[in-house]
Amino acid sequence: MSTNSIDPNTWIDKYSDYLFNYTIVRVDDKEIAQDLVQETFFAGLKSMKNFKGEASERTWLISILKRKIIDHYRKINSNKGKAEVRMSYTGDSNTEGDWLEERVADPFDSNAESEIENTELGLAIHNCLGKLPQKQATIFKLKTMQGFDTEAICNDFDITASNLWVIIHRARTAMAECLQKNWF
Repeated sequence: MSTNSIDPNTWIDKYSDYLFNYTIVRVDDKEIAQDLVQETFFAGLKSMKNFKGEASERTWLISILKRKIIDHYRKINSNKGKAEVRMSYTGDSNTEGDWLEERVADPFDSNAESEIENTELGLAIHNCLGKLPQKQATIFKLKTMQGFDTEAICNDFDITASNLWVIIHRARTAMAECLQKNWF
């Protein structure tokens, strides 16, 4: 385990905007997004010793952030934590950040033009999600963006699996139409 390849003193300058843009599309609340990014940096500091250098520093931080986002949704959408997210990670905070590093390639290493395009697309998606009815938007995010289990979502919202897929279909149709008008 080597901490030589990461430098937490540069994280805010290097990654805060990227992590914030990644988060705001998924949580749709500026303050919550900022809090989750801050929690990610804190968790990264606590688990620096677990960084193996098998993925880029940014990929490692994104893997921590994804867990923070999932935990956020579990907290606000579960019936007192009964919903399960079927992900393979340990609950041990000492190994936080270690759970996905070896499984995640860094698809974000790209040129500046792609990053600008991704940011613009992220904002377009965020705006289109904001036009959906609240329940539909939340269920769409949980299932398609966060990968929550169908059964957990159905339990949390007291809906059937058929109802869930109707909601997802309607959200996808509305999102496609919105993106067609506002992005393409």
